[in-house]
Amino acid sequence: MALIQSWRWYGPNDPVTLQDVRQAGATGIVSALHHVPHGQVWPLEEIQERKRIIEAAGLEWVVVESVPVHESIKTRRADCALYLENYRQTLRNLAACGIKTVCYNFMPVLDWTRTNLAYELENGAKALYFDWVELAIFDMFILNREGAKKDYPEAVVQQAVDRYKTYSEEDLQKLSDTILMGVPTEGSVTIPELLQSIEIYKNIGYDGLRENLAYFLEAIIPVCEETGINMTIHPDDPPFAILGLPRIATSKEDLLHIITRVDHPANGICFCTGSLGAGSHNNPVEILKALGHRVYFAHLRNVLKDEAGSFHESDHLAGDVDMFGVMQELVQINEKREQPIPFRPDHGHQMLDDLHKVTNPGYSAIGRLRGLAELRGLEMGIARSMNQTDLHEQTYDTANRH
Repeated sequence: MALIQSWRWYGPNDPVTLQDVRQAGATGIVSALHHVPHGQVWPLEEIQERKRIIEAAGLEWVVVESVPVHESIKTRRADCALYLENYRQTLRNLAACGIKTVCYNFMPVLDWTRTNLAYELENGAKALYFDWVELAIFDMFILNREGAKKDYPEAVVQQAVDRYKTYSEEDLQKLSDTILMGVPTEGSVTIPELLQSIEIYKNIGYDGLRENLAYFLEAIIPVCEETGINMTIHPDDPPFAILGLPRIATSKEDLLHIITRVDHPANGICFCTGSLGAGSHNNPVEILKALGHRVYFAHLRNVLKDEAGSFHESDHLAGDVDMFGVMQELVQINEKREQPIPFRPDHGHQMLDDLHKVTNPGYSAIGRLRGLAELRGLEMGIARSMNQTDLHEQTYDTANRH
């Protein structure tokens, strides 16, 4: 049984069409109703309409990414009960349409964070990039967060001070816009909003955010049990506390805590090799071996880190992540499943004709097409090698018995 090859699609306004997706060879779609404000119920009719569009193109909506968790839930404000009930009703509506895998994250305020959305590689393609010095410039001189300086190594602080002196107002604005960027189609966060949230999370802290996640999961698990939905939490990206905000899904230990703190089969993991691989403290293959029984969805991409821990997103098969080891383990896990695991080529370089088009950062067509083709070939090679090994062992055992 093969993995489900899927593709993230932002809806009818996505520059990449469903026909493009079919030509890339994917069969599953990963999508969401991004136009519905965070915290509101996803109307049944709109879910049905999105599903109709996807199926009319000959594809299947296999994963929802994401049903956003409202900040009221993450901070456990007095009004969080309303947003919990809305979330439960959205899950019921999705299940009524036959969609049973939901991805989400529990990152405070910001989603995935980068400092450059068009980092030029040697071959002229463009990649997403995270630079600790750039983050420090934003933190110390744009955000002006109290105590920011002490959160960075001395060498990074000095580089940030020196580089800041060379930046124009335009440079600083571009950096700010990049870091504050939200999910495409959903809008970004403002500096005042971010500063206010930092103060709120300062009081919540790491342990408090862990408990708020457990509270959220305990509130929705009964609906998951009733509907057959599996939740998959996406690791924090990058896997570090940044800008004074706690992050609780950054390592094997964090993810094991999440699935054991609320120990239910519906409490699962979205295994993201890029998010986890960006941390030198993480070994994605070992993490997958420890968590594989709860992995219901996978994001496969690669990263290349420098000595300071800054990183850019590399080719899918060329980077610090042992993609062969990851795929080998994923194929073995999938063989034991009744339902195949969907994966998608996560992000991709802006390259070839896409360099001359407006695309969602990380989600241009050709770079992901290349990634999917490489991952598809890797999966096929591993699966056939495993089958031949099994056949050889069976033949050897039969010969020995005679």
